[in-house]
Amino acid sequence: MQFLKLTEQNLAGKRVLIRVDMNVPLKHGTIGDDTRIRASLPSILHALKAGAGVILMTHLGRPTEGEPKPEDSLAPVAERLAELLGQPVPVNGNWQEEPLSVRPGEVVMLENVRLNRGEKKNNDELGRAYAALCDVFVNDAFGTAHRAEASTHAVAKYAPLACAGILLTAELEALSQALEAPARPLVAIVAGSKVSTKLTILEALADKVDQLIVGGGIANTFLLAEGHGIGKSLAEPELVAEAKKVIAKIRAHGGDVPLPTDVVCASEFAENAEDTLKQLDDVTKNDMILDIGPHSAQQLADIVAKAGTVVWNGPVGVFEFDQFAGGTETLAHAIAGSDAFSIAGGGDTLAAIAKFGVTDKISYISTGGGAFLEFLEGKELPAVAILQQRAQ
Repeated sequence: MQFLKLTEQNLAGKRVLIRVDMNVPLKHGTIGDDTRIRASLPSILHALKAGAGVILMTHLGRPTEGEPKPEDSLAPVAERLAELLGQPVPVNGNWQEEPLSVRPGEVVMLENVRLNRGEKKNNDELGRAYAALCDVFVNDAFGTAHRAEASTHAVAKYAPLACAGILLTAELEALSQALEAPARPLVAIVAGSKVSTKLTILEALADKVDQLIVGGGIANTFLLAEGHGIGKSLAEPELVAEAKKVIAKIRAHGGDVPLPTDVVCASEFAENAEDTLKQLDDVTKNDMILDIGPHSAQQLADIVAKAGTVVWNGPVGVFEFDQFAGGTETLAHAIAGSDAFSIAGGGDTLAAIAKFGVTDKISYISTGGGAFLEFLEGKELPAVAILQQRAQ
């Protein structure tokens, strides 16, 4: 994968426009988690140290284009960034009307790009306007790389030079290592409530992986496909045929989709639901499967222990409720203790990693949700593709 990198550019005295992903959770002006802000720091600090003036742009929330509201402002984000950098970070909301000036060593943030008309439609005119602000455009927002928008795609077409930031480079290199030239065996864990949302990913991975671990509602659909009863558990019976195809595909080249033999059930989906450990064959019509049992969890841990590469997206049970967290906890610690190169992505996965205290033991944690999944699926990421085109 060929693209220009920020770290290879001469930035002294130049205006560097960085598309970051600082779309943080915000409630009543208070940031709930500043992880994405902190993840953007390496590229910002690199550009400042190299003698550049830095202009930042990001989206926040889902505002209506052309209709700014106080809650859509990046002011709280800029304030937190200023604390982390130890210098002012003003927010500029009228850069399209008045010339924007930034001197070497300074940082300025453009107001929420989602407020700009034409942003989501990848408007060329808006892209040119962004590009006119800089000498170098840097995309460092992997979380938006699967979208072609003016601040991720059009700007890269028209900027004098377009390159990948430190975070985006790390994401692409980690994902490429995991999928394009992986150490074997390659184990993929894909879990979630619905097969339908991840069917194409499962189909794509079935051609690449040695073991495909499924969990949650997805696993229940696969259990149906193998002829097992699952009571009133969440599943998609209409997709049983598709699940059978995935199983057949991976078994055709010697792999498998290991399914649980013991499960943790409850009569209802509730935080205070009573958990009951059962053998799979003992599940009744009134049971809901909310986690895998300890024997099945250990089987998955044994698979992970022998892996060369592990790609993880999704918990295998309702880990938010402690009585149904055992399977995911066992798997998390197995991945953390494995010698395999491990890469994890997706909001629930990151929450599980944090809950079980293994953050520092995962080889790479992706900041992207949709982009992570689309890369796994083998789809082209538009914001990356344009950087590759510009590098030719």
